Amino acid sequence: MKDKILKISNDLFLNLGFKSVTMDEIASNVGVSKKTIYKYFKNKTELVIAVTDYIFDTICVGIDGICKKKLNPIEEMFSIKRMVMDHLKDEKSSPQYQLQKYYPKIYASLKQKQFHVMQETIKDNLKNGVELELFRKDINIDFTSRIYFYGMIGIKDQEIFPLTNFSMNELMNNYLEYHIRGIATEKGIQELKNQLNQK
Repeated sequence: MKDKILKISNDLFLNLGFKSVTMDEIASNVGVSKKTIYKYFKNKTELVIAVTDYIFDTICVGIDGICKKKLNPIEEMFSIKRMVMDHLKDEKSSPQYQLQKYYPKIYASLKQKQFHVMQETIKDNLKNGVELELFRKDINIDFTSRIYFYGMIGIKDQEIFPLTNFSMNELMNNYLEYHIRGIATEKGIQELKNQLNQK
């Protein structure tokens, strides 16, 4: 039952937003009473923590699966982007933005976890790109991995990038192109064009 509550809450939060969904709506969608939900999660905040952990773990497993395929680094970035978009339902409700606004402590904790996971993944990606001559040899890998993370968080700020003006898919594609063009060799630019043509 706990897993069912988590999965249904996850779908509701991602489609409607963390703030918008009530415990009554969750109970109704799960097909149980609110009392049953409170048996597993003592309040909505505890449920939000459990759902963000669930999303984070699911995406980490997805990233690990993609990295094991040993794709070229540019293809790997686009594959991760597609997988994340699938899990986050195209972020129509901007879940990260709502989390930041209404549950700042949970958001701060999640951001730290994301940073540690993404740092390793992005550094490996950059090193492979340099070895394969897709990325320039003179890039500062530590700086680039950090600025990449900061930019990826930044494009989800709805005050700067309102979803009425940009779709999340468009934002992520534009950001990936911006990032890769800044570090790519001529060979890397060709691979970037191949990936952009596939969208």
